[in-house]
Amino acid sequence: MTKAFIAGSGTTAFGSFPDRTGRDMFAEAGLAALDDAGLSSADVDEVFYGNFVGTLSEKQGHQGPLVAEALGTTAPARRVESACASSGVAIRDAVRAVRAGDADVVVAGGMERMSNMGTAGATDGLARAADDLFEVRAGVTFPAAYALLTRAYFDAYGGDRTDLAHVAVKNHDNALVNDHAHLRQEITVDDVLEAPEIAAPLGLYDACPISDGAAAVVLCSPSYAAEHGLDSGVAITGSGHGGDTMALQDRQSLAKTPGTREAAEAAYDDAGISPDEVDIAEVHDCFTIAEVLALEGLGLYSYGEALGAARRGETRRDGALPVNLSGGLKAKGHPVGATGAAQIAAVRTLLEGTHPRSDAVDDDVTVGLAHNAGGTVASATVHVMEVVA
Repeated sequence: MTKAFIAGSGTTAFGSFPDRTGRDMFAEAGLAALDDAGLSSADVDEVFYGNFVGTLSEKQGHQGPLVAEALGTTAPARRVESACASSGVAIRDAVRAVRAGDADVVVAGGMERMSNMGTAGATDGLARAADDLFEVRAGVTFPAAYALLTRAYFDAYGGDRTDLAHVAVKNHDNALVNDHAHLRQEITVDDVLEAPEIAAPLGLYDACPISDGAAAVVLCSPSYAAEHGLDSGVAITGSGHGGDTMALQDRQSLAKTPGTREAAEAAYDDAGISPDEVDIAEVHDCFTIAEVLALEGLGLYSYGEALGAARRGETRRDGALPVNLSGGLKAKGHPVGATGAAQIAAVRTLLEGTHPRSDAVDDDVTVGLAHNAGGTVASATVHVMEVVA
């Protein structure tokens, strides 16, 4: 298939910015991506924008043309909503537009602003990614839902909270040098185990923060890149999208994420690679158990084997498969509509050698992966990125 070159990327700081508007944050990220690509707003053919709760947090619908205008263009624009996978799906749509020849230059990304809603408001907004009839009305929040997944995993494969604590410690350590990260603080395994419990067996440090922020990438066709001499050393070579039932009660197993497996298999097939060719990965770790489920769903570990990966050092910076060198959602932060694009941007800069954690990436590393999930992985996207000549 036609490659979609990543010509540029941009990310705001992730954190609590209740006084900033969504359009302002996306403009910062999108214009930075265009500047990084050496392009201007006049070059943009389409805009794909991921956002989840903007109609609640900013009381604003029809956001596609709004954020396009903030970028200085009236190019066709659409908002894409798939819960926490919103910008992952937006980027997949952008990749398909470039491949189909419908566009040569696309800005794709996302934004979320939630801190202005307060903790209760943000929790209520995020809960709308679950099944309202069978889960939300029964009082299920996402900490509770992921606690159920954790219990199911422990029942199926064993393990304990200490294994999960090593995931949190690893990702906080990775975020220490990331100027854009929300939580730049070192933590210990004891800190995780002694933190207040939020939904047994998960504690406070097993969860990502409520974050605001935006991220964007500029994708372009190979012909446009060649014609305009763009420095596009990394391309998206594989893209996949998978799904699952919304309500947990309808699933055959809570210890596996078939939506991730479906998306991964499609992305690997699209790129013409196998899981063992992946050198680095950014995966959706909204809770510590989510990183474990992702690694197994992606086929990077066999079922039941990923829980101890961080504890054994395999997914640390100096391990065989560095995971979430940005800090992940756990420490980098999780402005849900921006997360998928931020993962793409992180992998791109890691492969190019311009990321704060690039010193952990060997010179022969050429294949990266980004995994973005919505809700309790009722939707998932996987993108394979490769260094290209």
